[in-house]
Amino acid sequence: MSDDTSTQGEMVGWQGWIAVVAVMAATVITINERGGVVTGAKVTYDRRSLIIDGKRKILFSGSIHYPRSTPEMWPSLIAKAKEGGLDVIQTYVFWNLHELQPGVYDFSGRNDLVKFIREIERQGLYVCLRIGPFIESEWTYGGLPFWLHDVPDIVYRSHNGPFKFYMQNFTTKIVNLMKSEGLYAPQGPIILSQIENEYGNVEGSFGRLGVPYVHWAAAMAVGLQTGVPWIMCKQNDAPDPVINTCNGFRCGETFGGPNSPSKPSLWTENWTSFYQVYGGQVYVRSAQDIAFHVALFIAKNGSYVNYYMYHGGTNFGRSASAYVTTAYYDQAPLDEYGLIRQPKWGHLKELHAAIKNCSSALLEGAQTTLSLGELQQAYVFEAQGVGCAAFLVNNDSSNATVQFRSNSFELLPKSISILPDCDTQNVAFNTAKVTVESNGRITTSSEKLNGVDRWEKYVEVIPNYADTIIRSNTLLEHMNITKDQSDYLWYTLSFQPNSSCTEPLLHVESLAHVAYAFVNDKYAGSEHGSKTDKGPFTMKLPIALNDSGSNNISILSVMVGLPDSGAFLEKRYAGLTSVEIQCTKEKDFYNFTDNYQWGYQVGLFVENLQIYKEELLDRVNWTKANMSSTTQPLTWYKIEFDTPEGNDPVILNLSKMGKGMAWINGQNIGRYWVSFLTFKGHPSQASYHIPRAFLNSASGNLLVILEESDGDPLDISLDTISTKSNQFRPKINPKQHVQIF
Repeated sequence: MSDDTSTQGEMVGWQGWIAVVAVMAATVITINERGGVVTGAKVTYDRRSLIIDGKRKILFSGSIHYPRSTPEMWPSLIAKAKEGGLDVIQTYVFWNLHELQPGVYDFSGRNDLVKFIREIERQGLYVCLRIGPFIESEWTYGGLPFWLHDVPDIVYRSHNGPFKFYMQNFTTKIVNLMKSEGLYAPQGPIILSQIENEYGNVEGSFGRLGVPYVHWAAAMAVGLQTGVPWIMCKQNDAPDPVINTCNGFRCGETFGGPNSPSKPSLWTENWTSFYQVYGGQVYVRSAQDIAFHVALFIAKNGSYVNYYMYHGGTNFGRSASAYVTTAYYDQAPLDEYGLIRQPKWGHLKELHAAIKNCSSALLEGAQTTLSLGELQQAYVFEAQGVGCAAFLVNNDSSNATVQFRSNSFELLPKSISILPDCDTQNVAFNTAKVTVESNGRITTSSEKLNGVDRWEKYVEVIPNYADTIIRSNTLLEHMNITKDQSDYLWYTLSFQPNSSCTEPLLHVESLAHVAYAFVNDKYAGSEHGSKTDKGPFTMKLPIALNDSGSNNISILSVMVGLPDSGAFLEKRYAGLTSVEIQCTKEKDFYNFTDNYQWGYQVGLFVENLQIYKEELLDRVNWTKANMSSTTQPLTWYKIEFDTPEGNDPVILNLSKMGKGMAWINGQNIGRYWVSFLTFKGHPSQASYHIPRAFLNSASGNLLVILEESDGDPLDISLDTISTKSNQFRPKINPKQHVQIF
């Protein structure tokens, strides 16, 4: 069905939905004396805050994503979040993990959403469930299952019949699952649900198919009758009763506020750091800056703040989006391994306590704003019977002395002082004053895998045109061929020069992320793009050709994750866009881009054999790894190792490797790309998390590595991670390395 036909017919359906929702709403919604919405349910909201069991709440929340850790880690992560003063755990729902094919679902292992929510419930916290089902989240394809790509006439995230059909199916599946398990309030811990995700960023790109989609999505979600409010983040036109919320670093400054006087001010993503890409530097956001903007948001009538991420975790397997590192938001209050990062965790804990101590005045008092100077203000909340609380703000980069209610206050630069009692000089908390000791991360070497006799290898088979089954007389798009079943797609051709080609140069342009070239089975070279490079990258390699007879050209196109954002994802192009062989003489020029027969192979030969699983190792003939010989690209290595003692998190140190993937006992711990250096000459990530749940109890662990370039596995080591306070300088043994947070 075309968009034109579906739009006219479905507009009628959308208007019908709105009518139904309006009738439903009219039967339950009343307006109280403060102008807020009251539904009579256990969770609702008014203009000031969410209302739970009849009480307004200031809520602090943290994002923890269930598939970015393991079920064995969940209890500890949730307990540390609770101890840090959080009330809510927020998570996305990952569509492409759960609906593997239309109607075929997986909720096992790390995908066990119900188990994750049950654990949150067990520990006495609430849940904000961000169904999406498009989530972005630096997750491959933004969480959309790639099989959507093959649905005829589909246009993702628009007023398009095919997309809405599958989106509604999945959303309904999740809502019904939560209902059947009794997980929505008042029976369970879920107090908020989100539909769509930051759609305001792309809404304009869809023209007349954008606004109707927003209204349809809102009506569809509300019509599922979860009993709890729905939100849309970064969606200024979110239709009633859906609440529009803010995402960003400084929502106290940037958020225009709710789009209705009956809605509260909610901050769904307060970025505690920022995601990292290969080749990019780590972004460190200070505890003071986070605390300042949280306090400012609360001072401006905010009542819900979610830290994105509170624990980022690990992008296991091929789950990260384009160029995104395997470690995710390692600078969060709980680092990649779940260790507490100080002073960030502790400073925010103190902030939460100070604000909660003022909650009665904040939620019930009338707010007034006073000028205390050119760059200083006071936000005061006061009402008879609930007391008075004040937030004294200094936006200057220097100290400032201010007078407030006959008292003098010295305000630190760029800080907010919280006064639980307006009439005293008692400052419960200052955002710029950190009293929590910082800590450092200690890496302890457990085992060096440097025994050459322990390693075995297998060199990947390079396919030629004659080996391929998929054929086309043009360059095919990478993602459409691989269907996201592999990062790798071979482009192969065979040709015979018409005349002598002197100084031949292979010239390739690609919209994938990496390309490796082989000529007559010999490695010729490689090139890659970057996250900041939006156009195709170019690979120019001098090559050697047979003057007589056929020449085989095999080019391996590699994706390092699929795109996760922007409009019209279904139309994105990846893979080779131009292939030529240029010779010294202008007339000797070979263009293989158009009208030339290409052969294709999805995935690597050994990858398709799944030899990273112990029971399938014997599908190839492994040989002893002679590391003294020239390292060949696309080589598989394997070794066995013992489980490190203790309970500290385990990492694989790959600092001397190039690019590839690693499996532990058949579990893919993620992509590595150590050779992609930052502008300072350092790897973006060299240590890779091995959850203890992936390891055997003591010994016999299998490590399989695919090294795409020229890394040296003899420098790989197993390490453990712990933390120490920086109050004193600990004595470090030769096996330890201290990293300051």
